[in-house]
Amino acid sequence: MRGIEKKLGSCEICHQIVTFPPKEKEDATAICPRCGHCVHLRIPHSIQETWAFIVASIIFYIPANYFPMMHVYSISGVQSDTIWSGIVYFYETGSYFIAAVILIASIIVPFIKIFILSYLLITVQRKKIKNKKEKAQLYTLTEIIGKWSMVDVYVVSIMIALVQFEGLTSIKAGEGAFYFLLVVVTTMLAAMRFDVRLIWDIKENDG
Repeated sequence: MRGIEKKLGSCEICHQIVTFPPKEKEDATAICPRCGHCVHLRIPHSIQETWAFIVASIIFYIPANYFPMMHVYSISGVQSDTIWSGIVYFYETGSYFIAAVILIASIIVPFIKIFILSYLLITVQRKKIKNKKEKAQLYTLTEIIGKWSMVDVYVVSIMIALVQFEGLTSIKAGEGAFYFLLVVVTTMLAAMRFDVRLIWDIKENDG
């Protein structure tokens, strides 16, 4: 028997097992006796909020790739680079590893996270899930690769701090960096609000 059927929940802070009153619904809350944290049997409005963050991340993903990530000011003028132009530059100069890292972290990883979370939401809403273990592993994958999305933001931040030679060369963040940061944040929030336990709540004869 599943824990939700026994009205048992786990505290997200200290992992204490909490018992809910037997007549409470799935959106019920209880107070952890160990740390006092509010515990839910399932994350309230998980599907709706996850969809909201995914839609927001898709909206931000477009300008993040369209606008420049940074502006380089030098004696010869101003050079603005988008994510893609940066990848092309490193590739053409022979820095294949750096080009590959930026391509994977800044373009492929956010797309994969959005795709996987959308796929999991659709399957949960249709209540037809096969290979539940593999679906749960897909969710774990989004958590593992999610941290690599910040590579571009880190690079821009470090370069802004280090390359500041007044009158010679200076670097400033572009509009794309702001939107890319929003993509990272919204995809992280989407993963946090998706309750992976919903996969296991669907009965076997439905999957």
